[in-house]
Amino acid sequence: MRSSEIAMIGICAALYAVIGLLTSFGLSLGGVAFWPAVVIPSVFAVLFGPWVGGTGAAIGIFIRDVIYHGDPLLSLSAGVTGNFAMCFLIGYISRTSLSRKKLGISVIVSGSVIIAGILLPTLLLPAESALFTGLRNSEIIALLAAVVAASVLAVAVLFAFKKEWRNFSSGALIGQGVGATIVAIVVWLYSNLFFSPGGYFKSPLPSSFVPLVFVWTVATEIPFVLVLGPPIIKAAYRAFPALRLTQKTEKKAT
Repeated sequence: MRSSEIAMIGICAALYAVIGLLTSFGLSLGGVAFWPAVVIPSVFAVLFGPWVGGTGAAIGIFIRDVIYHGDPLLSLSAGVTGNFAMCFLIGYISRTSLSRKKLGISVIVSGSVIIAGILLPTLLLPAESALFTGLRNSEIIALLAAVVAASVLAVAVLFAFKKEWRNFSSGALIGQGVGATIVAIVVWLYSNLFFSPGGYFKSPLPSSFVPLVFVWTVATEIPFVLVLGPPIIKAAYRAFPALRLTQKTEKKAT
């Protein structure tokens, strides 16, 4: 990495940790916080590359997690991996010249895999899911479907009316889906492997935690990425035109 990229990683991580702590407002589900700050590493990933955004997000969320719940292993398992994957994919897809056909196939395949992986725990263990949530399986599935449909609709709107943001919106959908899946599944597994009376998880979380946290994560993050990301990135391009020129050079090289 160039020295400038290392500097951007440090700035991204610091902003992500501090602003994330200030804007979560104490809201969380199963330890997964309300997180509009996700727009910060997403923007860095587009402006400075996937490695900058992904690494900055990983370091920033680790700092936040250690301050918030004090369990570094939980953060390394779920938060660091999920945030890195999410922001890396956003940066990579946004800065890559992909045809509409390739983007469409990527969204369909990744979306299908994510939905299947999220729903299986609930469908296989319906009694535990109903006990934990108070919701029927059909209601949990409907909730998941509504969030996924809203996300796809937002991406479709950007595809239709904002051509310059097609790659960004697709990257946001794919990256957010992958990141939310990692967080939901890993936190659930962690709670079942490392629960104790004195630990962060007092008892194992049921399987229904997985789709609920997926819905919570996507619903509280992707709207901020899709709404705030484009104007911030556009303003950065206007202030620093060299950023756009650098991206065009990278695309020609690939």
